[in-house]
Amino acid sequence: MLTSVDTDLIRVLADPIRMKIVTLLAHETLCTTHLVEETGARQTNLSNHLKVLREAGLVETEPCGRFTYYRLKADVLATVAGQFTELAETALATAA
Repeated sequence: MLTSVDTDLIRVLADPIRMKIVTLLAHETLCTTHLVEETGARQTNLSNHLKVLREAGLVETEPCGRFTYYRLKADVLATVAGQFTELAETALATAA
């Protein structure tokens, strides 16, 4: 059965800073301090982006002392990728 792509999640990932955060978190779990250094964003701005990513279900947090570490929820990203794959397969089959 054909599923539709989660457009809210696509909007979340369309922001360049959020996409940079997701890319960084795909490689390792990072704290806010490291994400600020890697993205060049201000801490307040970065926190807002992380909040959007958390609310979208793309990242989860892990408190560690006075730091909060962020981890990508790869299964959510894989679901979106699967939806795009399914759309591409449908388009290819229709074109054939």
